[in-house]
Amino acid sequence: MQRIKRGQVTKFEFDYRDTPCLRVKLDEPFQIETEDALSGLIEDDSDAPKVHEMAGDPHVEKLLTAWPPKFNPVVGPIYVEGVEAGDVLAVSIDWIEPWRYGFTGILPGVGPLHDSRRWSDCAEGHVQVIEHLPGPSGTTRDGKGRYSPKLTWDLDPFIGTLATCPEREVVTSLLGQGPYGGNIDCRDIKPGHTIFLNSYHKGALLYVGDVHGGQGDTEFTALADETRALVQLRCSVVKNKRLPCVRIDKPHSIVAVGINLPLEHAVYDANENMMLWLLEDYGISGKDSYLRMSADPAFRVRVYQMVRALWARHVAGAEYPKDRLFPAF
Repeated sequence: MQRIKRGQVTKFEFDYRDTPCLRVKLDEPFQIETEDALSGLIEDDSDAPKVHEMAGDPHVEKLLTAWPPKFNPVVGPIYVEGVEAGDVLAVSIDWIEPWRYGFTGILPGVGPLHDSRRWSDCAEGHVQVIEHLPGPSGTTRDGKGRYSPKLTWDLDPFIGTLATCPEREVVTSLLGQGPYGGNIDCRDIKPGHTIFLNSYHKGALLYVGDVHGGQGDTEFTALADETRALVQLRCSVVKNKRLPCVRIDKPHSIVAVGINLPLEHAVYDANENMMLWLLEDYGISGKDSYLRMSADPAFRVRVYQMVRALWARHVAGAEYPKDRLFPAF
């Protein structure tokens, strides 16, 4: 099986001019070792790892002084044979195996409380190490996250940054967001789900990075459970299709994504993306789906990313169960 090892390829933008680092066939599984969003804030996986600080540390300062900041390293582009510009790339996630450690924390100057006087301790640089413990499989794919000696939770790993190259622009992997995907920190980009992204170039030119061991709704501080990881993916194609934004096929539901500012416009966009999906693929009229969004308790809105950082936009999802995917009239 083809595999790219950590550090073999490190990019900080989605650039259609890059030479592909990997070529895969449709439905061919392949593996990627990803770096954490701060390029190795935790350096090793020993029992007493070296951990860099968020403030005053040369490692972090080097990332911050670049413009845009050199956060969110990604691996790519990956060339998928059989995919053309004007198609939709479907990325299926087989599994994600987080590294032994992850971290969350506070970056000075970042987040909604960065200048708060009431919550002054929430503005100071801080690193909280989260140890990832193996689960029943013997791996961290179904493991636990130990936040402290008193608090442990189930890991729920997902890919924070998954993107194809835009048509013309070269976009930073930190702040690039759009119908091509990008840094949208959507917790439904996870194992067992298929992610639909527009392809603007031959081969789609896929980038992968920024895995999280888990995340709460909104990723309020701008840092979730950031971690290195090993991921296994495979790709297929929907020919001659164009989407208004990212879509996700889950085992029992579908999710249409909206990316915008302010948050309510991200929600409006997600709902319209869902309405178009229901009309085109399931024959549900706009009026029918519009009414269901207000009346059907099964319709849900998810807030994935609501980060106050530079020009990052908010990310929301409209979710509807598959057992409702039929016209009501």
